[in-house]
Amino acid sequence: MKKQDLPKIIPIFPLSNFIIFPDTTVPLNIFEPRYVEMINDSMKENKLIGLIQPKNNNPNSIIDLHETGCLGKITNFKDSSNGTYLIELNGLTRFKITKEIKNNKLYRECEVNFDDYKDDLNFQKQQLKFSDIELIFKDLKSLFEKKGYIINWKSLEKQNLNETINALAMASPFSLEEKQILLESQNLEIRKDKIAEILSTYNYDNFDNTTIQ
Repeated sequence: MKKQDLPKIIPIFPLSNFIIFPDTTVPLNIFEPRYVEMINDSMKENKLIGLIQPKNNNPNSIIDLHETGCLGKITNFKDSSNGTYLIELNGLTRFKITKEIKNNKLYRECEVNFDDYKDDLNFQKQQLKFSDIELIFKDLKSLFEKKGYIINWKSLEKQNLNETINALAMASPFSLEEKQILLESQNLEIRKDKIAEILSTYNYDNFDNTTIQ
């Protein structure tokens, strides 16, 4: 998809405890009526929806959203007999919300801007080499194993670096705040450095702290 083809207004799917990155694909089970409506409308139009993290706030108020989310395209769609959908969403590019649009729909829509993340759609050869992230891989692997996560590392090594780093950032046992920081990181180099920073705090907690019983 080219930048000029990106929509200016998108349906917004605020999803707690979940972040999608560009160049990753995730399955989603859609069952709430407002989001079933959103998927119905999206399938009739451009198959695009925006995933974004809600902020923690008063449950009685309209949920505030983080400024940055990721636009995804529905690449697979299955309609179950009970009116719910199972979809696969492919992350395309990040966006920033400029303002929310008033509508008569069950779901929210926002006007968005993609300018800060225009490189997400630029498929030029990555400047990072795999050797640049070998140490991160080693530390991540250790952290994943400690947390009981199972990753197919051989499969990851066959992907391009952008796909690999984004997949690891999304699947990692990092906190949602840390994942949001990674999502907002301007480019691959910065995201790699942020992962290393976050890992250093985890390694400190895991190996240097002692608890007095």
